[in-house]
Amino acid sequence: MTKLENKGVIVTGGSSGIGRAAAVQFARAGASVLITGRREDALKDAASGHPGIAYIVSDSSIPEDAGRTVAKAVDAWGRVDVILNNAGAGAILPLADVTAEKVNAIFGVNVTGPSLLSRAALPHLTASMGVIINVSSTFGHKPVAGLSHYAASKAALEHLTRCWALELAPQGIRVNAVAAGPTKSGALTGMMGLTPEQAEAIENEEREQIPLKRRGEPEDVVKWILQLADPESGWVTGQVISVDGGLSVT
Repeated sequence: MTKLENKGVIVTGGSSGIGRAAAVQFARAGASVLITGRREDALKDAASGHPGIAYIVSDSSIPEDAGRTVAKAVDAWGRVDVILNNAGAGAILPLADVTAEKVNAIFGVNVTGPSLLSRAALPHLTASMGVIINVSSTFGHKPVAGLSHYAASKAALEHLTRCWALELAPQGIRVNAVAAGPTKSGALTGMMGLTPEQAEAIENEEREQIPLKRRGEPEDVVKWILQLADPESGWVTGQVISVDGGLSVT
């Protein structure tokens, strides 16, 4: 039996990349996992073959979906112990191309979404003395041209992490973040909307900038997520842990 056995875990953006890998590892550790996302076919594929993983079609940017997600988890297990705010939105968005709609789309998923889901789960996290883990990015604290609003949204998420850690400590709820560096996930051609050729060029450029000279695998990040969720990390809160091959210190 592991320390995560029978814990109830919600993973947003759980159909691919870091979210999918985290869901699998939580399930292997004995937790009951609910993954969310916008595409049912991708969610169904991610959950297949893993009896401990269920799914719900849910959009982090839609306020009503936060309550639906938590309600499904509570109906299924009667508890919520861990919230992994992993769903992300972003775009290559130079200042000259900014519109209110584009900015709101990024912040709706990266800032508003985690806030509303965590709020909806708060009574259950209080009951279980649970854990909130936010997935940030190296660019939440490292400037980058052309990604200013994505970076700003992750900077906001990192500061929410610190503020929530102080606010929720009296209830025994721990709040931490993992700031992931460039990780293999398909985000460049998906979330960022690049062509495969553009994505390959950026991946090669990033690889050269990373001191350890490789892009991350989802499992590189997930092992830190599970460590922060583990009750043995019970004296760790308010931290943003960079897992990026050293990119954040360049």
